[in-house]
Amino acid sequence: MDHFLYRDGALYAEDVPIAEIAAGVGTPFYVYSTATLTRHFRLFDEALDGVPHLVCYAMKAASNQAILKTLAGLGAGMDVVSGGEYARAVAAGVPGDRIVFSGVGKTRDEMRQALTGGIRQFNVESEPEMAALNEVAQELGTVAPITVRVNPDVDAKTHAKIATGKSENKFGIPIARARDVYAHAATLPGLKVIGIDVHIGSQLTELEPFRLAYEKVGELTEQLRADGHDIQRLDLGGGLGIPYTRSNDAPPLPTEYGALIKDTLGHLGCEIEIEPGRLVAGNAGLMVSKVIYVKSGEDREFLILDGAMNDLIRPAMYEAHHDIIPVIEPEAGAEQTPYDIVGPVCESGDTFAKGRMMPPVNTGDLVAFRSAGAYGAVMASEYNTRPLIPEVLVHGHQFAVIRSRPSFDEMINRDTIPEWL
Repeated sequence: MDHFLYRDGALYAEDVPIAEIAAGVGTPFYVYSTATLTRHFRLFDEALDGVPHLVCYAMKAASNQAILKTLAGLGAGMDVVSGGEYARAVAAGVPGDRIVFSGVGKTRDEMRQALTGGIRQFNVESEPEMAALNEVAQELGTVAPITVRVNPDVDAKTHAKIATGKSENKFGIPIARARDVYAHAATLPGLKVIGIDVHIGSQLTELEPFRLAYEKVGELTEQLRADGHDIQRLDLGGGLGIPYTRSNDAPPLPTEYGALIKDTLGHLGCEIEIEPGRLVAGNAGLMVSKVIYVKSGEDREFLILDGAMNDLIRPAMYEAHHDIIPVIEPEAGAEQTPYDIVGPVCESGDTFAKGRMMPPVNTGDLVAFRSAGAYGAVMASEYNTRPLIPEVLVHGHQFAVIRSRPSFDEMINRDTIPEWL
């Protein structure tokens, strides 16, 4: 469910007409719904009622401070994967004891940053990282709380580029080696083992891969406790998918996911952490673009938009589907025409959809890309010297620009010309 609905023939974000935002900020832009962010976070939080838990929002999905502050106010922790994300979380008012630091390539500077500023835990991904963190913690005269990310060799049945739990993936340590790695961690004075971490991928549409991974984590928990480790916390990652189309093949609900966690791991008495990102932010955002031209090709029609692959890269990178709808509601039974929907970037890859059936669309019309709140603005670039597009947050009848569009001068003035030129 989201809060982007047609009302009186026009698309609204909560109680604000999309056309009103477009008139105020120009196109293209991203717009997010506070009500949808709130609802989706609470679904996860409520799904784990009855067990100690913390829902840590995966910031990589959408990291604008206004989104972070909205979720932090609801009690969310944050899952960060870089020093920049850590700094954003702190700037948004998230305390260190609600920040989890994940990622396969943490630097020593990032470790110092988090240990100095406060951290809930590091999800350690390798023995070299463990050694580096131990040294940094000792230099600072502190102890770093850690979980070790284990790779359960489970096929998440998702896109190859976002699968993370198979043996050939770069993430974590093989679960078969976990007991040896934990035994080594226990000898390092700068580290304190507090739990286990696992994350098998993103955009999962079935629960069975989660079940297989969590059963392995449950077995490992009991083994590690028998070895003398105080396993208090299980970080189960995120990855639950969202419906990018309006078909009946909807992914499992957070309530079903929560029930699975309780069924497989509830008997262990551990605090549970989950790190949803896409399902919190994905359907909470649209990208809105304007039709520049309707062009007739040799054997097809093109809709050429002012939004491009640099603004929303998922279709070019992942062959991802986004529903694309007119901002003015089409008449019931309006004739549909197939269009290739493309942007202005000088690459054939700048294609959002091929042969997409659309009602009549004309130059100057606005269209909205649904389910664009996750991995949209955060993955945008200034390719072709195209400015990053604005982000807008809606709250009831109000809207605010939460990231403005830079001017060409602001972009170009970041360059520095050497003296010899």
